[in-house]
Amino acid sequence: MQGKTVLVTGGAKRVGAAIVHRLHAAGANVAIHFRNSADEAFALRGELNDLRKGSAVCVQADLLEQSSLPRLVSKVVKHFGQLDALVNNASSFYATPLTDIDATQWNDLVGTNLRAPLFLAQAAAPELRRRHGAIVNIVDIHAERPMYGHLLYSMAKSGLVALTKGLAQELAPQVRVNGVAPGVIIWPEGEEWSDEEKRRKIVAHTLLKREGEPDDIARTVKFLIADAPYITGQVISVDGGRSISI
Repeated sequence: MQGKTVLVTGGAKRVGAAIVHRLHAAGANVAIHFRNSADEAFALRGELNDLRKGSAVCVQADLLEQSSLPRLVSKVVKHFGQLDALVNNASSFYATPLTDIDATQWNDLVGTNLRAPLFLAQAAAPELRRRHGAIVNIVDIHAERPMYGHLLYSMAKSGLVALTKGLAQELAPQVRVNGVAPGVIIWPEGEEWSDEEKRRKIVAHTLLKREGEPDDIARTVKFLIADAPYITGQVISVDGGRSISI
């Protein structure tokens, strides 16, 4: 990853921050995208630049504003002079039972999980082709097995799997495109997920009988960008075996 530049959307905290840390530790320059998490983003930038001067930058954008996506890519290329990889990690997540779905939820969940990755890939494609780069999309094991009550989210992530495979066709042979599907890594925010009994039951359906760590995802992302030159159009589940035992 020495001398490479990677843009990570939603890179300020949680799994996104773990990805940023792992890629930076491997030698990459990192662009930390954020929407509202400015404090976390700038703190992370400071930490990384203390380790290696000029190696991290923060870029703010609302991914629901389509016109902001080409500008986001342009800022990164202007700052570092290149873009070698895009990690589409940013994601909205919350329950949307069929009876409650409205246009606002549609725009948010489909916008962050599917539309933004598509149009970011479109904006980044010329530079990624020039650099023979890579895209990694963070999908979800529930793209294949929908999560009850989360209809829009599951549908959007399913679309992101299809997008991953379609982009691999469209951008070959210069750009590789793959996905990582997390299982139980970090519990979602919100009261619904604070129930210890609910968590225990979910972990019980995981073959390894434990939760994963954000760095489990980060290591897989790094592998797909840096160490997998003959892999494209694939989705790797990092879920402790949960997806085959739900």
